[in-house]
Amino acid sequence: MEPVRGAAAEEGRLMAHGVDPRLLDILEQASTLQLYQLRTAIGQMLVEPRRVMAIRQALHLGQTVRFVDWQDGSMRTGTVIAMRDTEVTVHEVQAKLRWKVPYAAVDPSAVHIEDVQTTPHRPAPSRASPAALRRGDKVTFDDQHGNTIAGTVVRVNQKTATVDPGDGTTWRVAFALLRPLIDV
Repeated sequence: MEPVRGAAAEEGRLMAHGVDPRLLDILEQASTLQLYQLRTAIGQMLVEPRRVMAIRQALHLGQTVRFVDWQDGSMRTGTVIAMRDTEVTVHEVQAKLRWKVPYAAVDPSAVHIEDVQTTPHRPAPSRASPAALRRGDKVTFDDQHGNTIAGTVVRVNQKTATVDPGDGTTWRVAFALLRPLIDV
């Protein structure tokens, strides 16, 4: 486990934001070799596909999330603007910064309004409805592998919409799976 940069020291002990002090006490008793072995094991666990997929499935573009600032261990709030294989890009509204963080650093659970500063932001996208969906609308959806796909509606049917992501393919997607694309 790496020490958290910028964290306050109290009586010579590492104080990390949001880390249970009892856990830190136990880790202080471990040898350097044991800490290194733990670091390796934790690193491998954090990138396990089932863990990454569980987090990815709880995320969507435009969603407000909390994430860990790797520099000091503090929690920040931002909006998901891109999702890649191993990392998510989050736009922090207050600081006007873009962060690329691993999925393990993101808390996709609902953010409480009091946690977000008064800086205006767009709400998380709602599901598309057939009546509200028009040809030319920008939408996103997740494919069967959990990849987020963004595209333009080219046709609206009774139960599905045909979406063109611009790569030469088209997708027929149920309305319940579509989300309006929000530009940040």
